[in-house]
Amino acid sequence: MDSQTVSRHATEPDAPTAGTLKPNALGVLGILFFVLSAQAPLTGIAGAAPIAVALGNGPGVPAAYLVAGLVILLFSVGFVAMGRHVVDAGAFYTYIGKGLGRTTGTGSAGLALFAYCTIQAAMYGLYGAIVSGLVATHTGLDLPWWVWTLATMAVVQALGAAGVEMGAKVLAVFVLAEFSILSVFALVTLFKGGGPEGLGLADSFSPSAALDGAPGVAVMFAVASMFGFEATAIYGEEAREPRKTVPRATYLAVAVVTGFFALVSWMLISSYGASKATAAAGKALESGDGAGFVFAPIAADFGGWVGDVLPVLLATSLFAGILTFHNSANRYLFSLGRDRLLPLRLCRLNRRHAPWTAGCVQTVLAVLLVVPFALAGKDPVLTLFSWFSGVAVLAMMLLYLLTSVSVVVFFRRARLDARLWNTLIAPALGALGIAGAIWLILANFTTLIGGERTTALWLTLSVPAVMALGLVVARVRGRALAAADG
Repeated sequence: MDSQTVSRHATEPDAPTAGTLKPNALGVLGILFFVLSAQAPLTGIAGAAPIAVALGNGPGVPAAYLVAGLVILLFSVGFVAMGRHVVDAGAFYTYIGKGLGRTTGTGSAGLALFAYCTIQAAMYGLYGAIVSGLVATHTGLDLPWWVWTLATMAVVQALGAAGVEMGAKVLAVFVLAEFSILSVFALVTLFKGGGPEGLGLADSFSPSAALDGAPGVAVMFAVASMFGFEATAIYGEEAREPRKTVPRATYLAVAVVTGFFALVSWMLISSYGASKATAAAGKALESGDGAGFVFAPIAADFGGWVGDVLPVLLATSLFAGILTFHNSANRYLFSLGRDRLLPLRLCRLNRRHAPWTAGCVQTVLAVLLVVPFALAGKDPVLTLFSWFSGVAVLAMMLLYLLTSVSVVVFFRRARLDARLWNTLIAPALGALGIAGAIWLILANFTTLIGGERTTALWLTLSVPAVMALGLVVARVRGRALAAADG
């Protein structure tokens, strides 16, 4: 099948061009907002920091964010080097395929879709619970969490179809709101000299503080908080000057996210005092309101009104993350359809050059993942959010590892870039760091999902199972395409 045939089948009657996402639609800041939305900063701080402080290395949590950021930065060096030679909405699976072979690359695409769809479903669970509580508190309208989740799925589908520029504008508003209030709190605390025990620099960043308690748990949650930065490459086709824009956005995203999480967590601990922070986090978790560990000192600085605003910002933070992962997943589906690894209809575009069919399929997948938990009457936070966020992080870390190895293999074979640091040393160090992170995640997976060992085992096994299924589908589909073209 030639490219003209692909174009003819890939285009809706109202789509001006086939098989190509809208070029020159995003600059560095546009891509950055998508990435920061995936991180869901307020969700990461309010959800992960209390657990990391209580169960990890206490006041040394900010150092864990720096370690996680260093590992991600090393990974990014090779990731960016590959991105200069490969620009595709499939990102991970395309990169892995270039180095480790088409079959492995296609198999990893299934894993990437699994990661993006499960993390989105996880966010839908927490989002539905928060919005249901907010609406009931402020209006008296008490509806089940899944009603708000299903309604939001329709909104996300509409925004995804409206085009990548509209999505970036919506995300910019939400991201700036949550970043602003957390950043102002951190800076105010920093400039006034910290809390009752001062800034506590050594208490949070000294080697002894970093290694105290269970540092593996803290690093695990820190790595989980940085999930989604790799989305910079997914938007390469829609970026202005992608070979410049994507590297800049990637490095900027890693630097901003690492600095943000390290600073805010440091100031949170300082606001309690290093000697009291661990007990305060543990008390908040025992009360069932872990976010209170974060919200209380902010409200103490800015007034009681913050207690009403922060839950709303937490909901918008989750919404921004949901929209970002919707866009990421539907671009994977679009790319797989364009490569004829999935039905060609998936690469149909609408008038705004947005992946229309792929977006609809992604929304259906979200419904299929969320509805069983609603029908079973499961707690959306303790099951849907906890289980799927854990399995998504594990799947994504495996993709990071495969990508790092692929970068090394690709450049040893292609000889397109002679810079050893960018194509060999940094990717190899990044791979070692990521392998270590995977080991920590596996060793502490029950803690990460907040569930039982049996549940943790089944969720863990789902990751290699999805990868194996992807490899089988890749082989079968590859043989079918070879037979058709032959």
